[in-house]
Amino acid sequence: MQPDDARRTDVSTAPPPAPAGRPSSRRRALVAAALAGAVLLPVGAAVGYAYTGEVPRGVTVLGVGLGGLGRAAAGEALRAELDRRAADLAAPVTVRVEDGTARVDPSAVGLAVDVDATVAAAVDARPGLFARLFGGATVDPVVTVDQGRLDAVLREAVGDVGQPVVAPAITYDGTTPRPVYPESGRVLDPATAADVLRAGWPAGREVTVPLLDVHPATTAADVDRLLTELAEPAVSGPVTVTTERGDVVVPPAAIAKSLVLAADDVGRIEPRIDEKELRSALGNGLREVEVAPKDATVVLDAGKPKVVSGVDGQRLDTAALGRDLLAVLPRTADRRVAGVLAVAPPAMTDEQVAAFGIRERVSTFTTNFTGGLSAARSHNIVTIARDVDGTIVKPGETFSLNGHTGERSYKQGYRDAPVIMDGKLVPGVGGGTSQFTTTLFNATYYAGLEDVEHKPHSYWFSRYPAVIESTIFYPNLDFKFRNDTPYGLLIDTSWTNDSITVSIWSTRIYDSVKTEWSPRRNITKPRVVHLEPGPSCIATDGIDGFTQDAWRIFHKDGKELRREKFSWRYDAEPRFICGS
Repeated sequence: MQPDDARRTDVSTAPPPAPAGRPSSRRRALVAAALAGAVLLPVGAAVGYAYTGEVPRGVTVLGVGLGGLGRAAAGEALRAELDRRAADLAAPVTVRVEDGTARVDPSAVGLAVDVDATVAAAVDARPGLFARLFGGATVDPVVTVDQGRLDAVLREAVGDVGQPVVAPAITYDGTTPRPVYPESGRVLDPATAADVLRAGWPAGREVTVPLLDVHPATTAADVDRLLTELAEPAVSGPVTVTTERGDVVVPPAAIAKSLVLAADDVGRIEPRIDEKELRSALGNGLREVEVAPKDATVVLDAGKPKVVSGVDGQRLDTAALGRDLLAVLPRTADRRVAGVLAVAPPAMTDEQVAAFGIRERVSTFTTNFTGGLSAARSHNIVTIARDVDGTIVKPGETFSLNGHTGERSYKQGYRDAPVIMDGKLVPGVGGGTSQFTTTLFNATYYAGLEDVEHKPHSYWFSRYPAVIESTIFYPNLDFKFRNDTPYGLLIDTSWTNDSITVSIWSTRIYDSVKTEWSPRRNITKPRVVHLEPGPSCIATDGIDGFTQDAWRIFHKDGKELRREKFSWRYDAEPRFICGS
């Protein structure tokens, strides 16, 4: 190729020169890139700005901008706004329920803004980019309210509103089933009221709580079907429960008492057997097949406490029986179920009793009586002593003598003996049990145990220590003490032909407990009273009345620990004469 040709080729392939005043394409591209970069840099900066801080930009709560703040700073800002609004937020809120109106004090129903929960909701907010850049993302405050207290306040203010729901049910009149058909209602719903108040209170608005329409899930047709298929055949005859120890008959009356056909919260009837009612209705019938467990206890063996092991019993599994009964109650024939006798362990185990620390006698007290053990009064003393003997009182437990023995009547083996009634001695069932009460009181008194309830006699009898003695009369007058030690205690009773003794066995707390008495004061003499002669008249010689104090003194480690004062005013017992 010639050089001139080469030059011509170069000239012919070169781009034509650009018109004057117009940039080249490459230049235009460079300029466009530069302009794009100029625009994108602020946008990127804006996006980065919108996503800074724990609370997203643009988020407000109660008109306070929290966007871009950390949790702590957002919480401080919100608390400051709440402080600013404190007076408005504390003002009563008007709540309307149908035609009724209530003025609700926010503090009375626990209305409050949960700042921490509100800040957490603000952090979790997801506003769009526009809202982040230019604002407008509002988060509602998290408001707390005591739903139960609010419901009580509203019901007291507006009374009965709406139409109550009639829940479906089938009840028994004896052994005759009576249907209760469902009826829909409009009710004040606590949850709805709470939601409405939470939403309206921060804005200071009057709120209206709508009534809730409630329709029971069970229909009248369902009740009729349940009546025919279960309620009526259920009491058509007895059910025989077979066990390895014999049979138990469940009569229709027991079935009617324990079969529950009542609606739940949504108005649905789910038949069930009330286990406690079933057991109560069967009563003595269970005694033929059940064996009561025996608790572990402590007895005195050669003058030393000894743990006696508990023994398992057998108890009819009434929970399983209730389930099985439901399967046969719809039938009118072949009404037999197999009962299960489950192991009934003792309520108090060997280990528990051993841990009580009953190891020594810590107190004992004796009072004397006359007439020998054949006398009615002596018989009553021994009867109550035998009932209480061997009782274990756990640490922290309060012992009630009336609660332990129940009513002391002829049925329990008590006899008529003199008791104080209306200021004079008359024959009464259980006379003499006050002597045992006084003996027990003194045994617990000298053991240093806490006195909970006792009352001295109206008149002083020389067989009792003055002031520190106690009467008893079921059910109004009781004797109670509390075992305020960390150890269990055993009450041991014993008697002779003319005395009753009560001892407390436990672990000794005090070196000694003693009594000091003040001199008697305000002494009064008995008057003479003539009574109608007859078997109810008991003559007396009369006893002086007086006031006296007694101090229970506790000693430990050779020092007086404390004193406890008891005081009592005895009336003068009249000299009762039978006849003129």
